[in-house]
Amino acid sequence: MTIYSSNNAGYSSNNPDDSEKAKKGSYFGLPSLDVSVAFPQATPASIFPPCASDYYQFDDLLTPEEQALRMKVRKCVEKEIAPIMTEYWEKAEFPFHVVPKLAALRIAGGTIKGYGCPGLSVTASAITTAEVSRVDASCSTFILVHSSLAMLTIALCGSEAQKQKYLPSLAQLNTIACWALTEPDYGSDASSLKTTATKVEGGWILEGQKRWIGNSTFADVLIIFARNTTTNQINGYIVKKGAPGLTATKIQNKIGLRIVQNGDIQFKKVFVPDEDRLPGVNSFQDTNKVLAVSRVMVAWQPIGISMGAYDMCHRYLKERKQFGAPLAAFQINQQKLVEMLGNIQAMTLVGWRLCKLYEKGKMTPGHASLAKAWITLKARETLALGRELLGGNGILADFLVAKAFCDLEPIYTYEGTYDINTLVTGREITGIASFKPAALNRRSRL
Repeated sequence: MTIYSSNNAGYSSNNPDDSEKAKKGSYFGLPSLDVSVAFPQATPASIFPPCASDYYQFDDLLTPEEQALRMKVRKCVEKEIAPIMTEYWEKAEFPFHVVPKLAALRIAGGTIKGYGCPGLSVTASAITTAEVSRVDASCSTFILVHSSLAMLTIALCGSEAQKQKYLPSLAQLNTIACWALTEPDYGSDASSLKTTATKVEGGWILEGQKRWIGNSTFADVLIIFARNTTTNQINGYIVKKGAPGLTATKIQNKIGLRIVQNGDIQFKKVFVPDEDRLPGVNSFQDTNKVLAVSRVMVAWQPIGISMGAYDMCHRYLKERKQFGAPLAAFQINQQKLVEMLGNIQAMTLVGWRLCKLYEKGKMTPGHASLAKAWITLKARETLALGRELLGGNGILADFLVAKAFCDLEPIYTYEGTYDINTLVTGREITGIASFKPAALNRRSRL
């Protein structure tokens, strides 16, 4: 079990055998064979392949600063994350020892200006999301939850005192945050959440449950959305780790984003002082201000995942030989590889345009929803092709594509399922909302 120290004393394991087992590739007491020995014709993803997916030279659309940031992030995650990601994915544990390396990139806080945050453009922040996702989607989700959801909520909806108090430490990843909206009974219908906040002298009492909350099992700061029992409106609150009545339990047996520590949170008479109520969250529409930015970032995760899968397939097909020739020499394999590449070019350009619309103040909810829905759909198609190209090795996490294939599935669902996002865009282009069955709509009008 890994222990996270929020006082910046460091990251450690309470199992002294972990490092030795890592060297031997042995976990759970079982012997393990070095994949490079088992498959000498193919290099595993622990040595990450060079980027070969920017076929239309997307870099030309970026500023020199954005290009430099992209390369900085790429080099870091290839060096620090790639060698250990399969190990931690298999164990469903988080590699806390890499957090200082991620902190040194200075990408936490993304677009937030001041308070020790980098103040990146939306485009630059999106690029960093893609570059981390290219190597490991779980680490990308860890940053996204912490930065584009929790930190951004404080930046957009917090008081000046709250920003001064929380953001500098969060920007340095000295403290970690999570963002809790979803509940066991309310996912797509999040605006109907049932967690309650009741006003008492000096603060509020929270009661209820949250589910699927990334980072929640070790977060120092929890951003919680609850229904004000007086106004019936949704308000936001900052809850500290260790608050009496607060428990977070890890969700087990996930098939995707296994490194992300998703949790079930319970609130039993959790007291939150008045100073930790977010003054800018007074309805679900205020929550949507944060989701508008995070949905842009989420749209870039499948782009990065697809890039990594293509890069792996590109190298693999040239290394692996069958029938006396590299797999890249066969026509069907070339066709599938080109189809993957074409998808990535289209996905990238849609993602880039979405960033520019946001930066110009022209992005609508429908724009963001269409991009997230369509990009994840094409990413699914792209990764399925990659899985086919790698044959038997395509089901091994060591060769990235199987892991990426599984990691994409939660992303296809979170921040709005494919179907819900299409309905958001459909409402925008037709003027007709179709989220509830017609019979229920009629009944609600009676």
